[in-house]
Amino acid sequence: MAQVQRKLTTILAADAESYSREMEANEVRTLEALRASRAVFQQFIERHHGRIANTAGDGLIAEFPSVVEAVQCAIEVQRELSADAQSGLKFRIGVHLGDVMVDGDDLLGEGVNLAARLQSMAEPGGILISGTVFDQVKDKLTLGFDYLGPQAVKNIASQVPIYRVLLTPDAAPAETVAAPSMTHKPMLGPATRRHRLYMSAATAGTFIALLFGINMLSWNGELWFQWPTLAILFVFCLRVIRLYRA
Repeated sequence: MAQVQRKLTTILAADAESYSREMEANEVRTLEALRASRAVFQQFIERHHGRIANTAGDGLIAEFPSVVEAVQCAIEVQRELSADAQSGLKFRIGVHLGDVMVDGDDLLGEGVNLAARLQSMAEPGGILISGTVFDQVKDKLTLGFDYLGPQAVKNIASQVPIYRVLLTPDAAPAETVAAPSMTHKPMLGPATRRHRLYMSAATAGTFIALLFGINMLSWNGELWFQWPTLAILFVFCLRVIRLYRA
């Protein structure tokens, strides 16, 4: 058995939105749109020194020796397809820098799978990149990124930091309207918010119970623990507000 070859490379995964539905509506028109879109991908992939490693149906996998070239390619492809009023297809694109296995001209492994997962999570006409890609391009490309936080990705053991590429200077982040910036405050996921909420509630509850116990043990006919309790609840409410604005 031949030894498995591995390499570190940048993977671009692309797939057409609602391709099956478009084929059902008009096969000839959709096939023509797919061919035109593939020609655009081929043009820009070659321009940025990449190569197409695999095509299947309406999708493709390409690799690039340069992370910057891969992201720049993805941006130019989306802009070109968006400007083409004749195209009836919109593509999702995911880009990841990772380790892959080489099988002839084909690429396999977790690095390819992660790029494909990012593609499936992107919005039609959009681009998602992994944290490893962002680290390489953040100071080299003059555009903005929307940090979506660590995300659970199907069949990937650990959460993956994900960024959305802002394709136009006036594009707004997904959940907050702000000028594009390379420095982003992480957006907390639901699980993280719940965990922090439970921890804050447990801490507040512990202090309230402690105050009540002290009040009872030192009872002299006066009930006073409710006053510091109000202060604790006020601080807890402020933390909840900050938590859900993060």
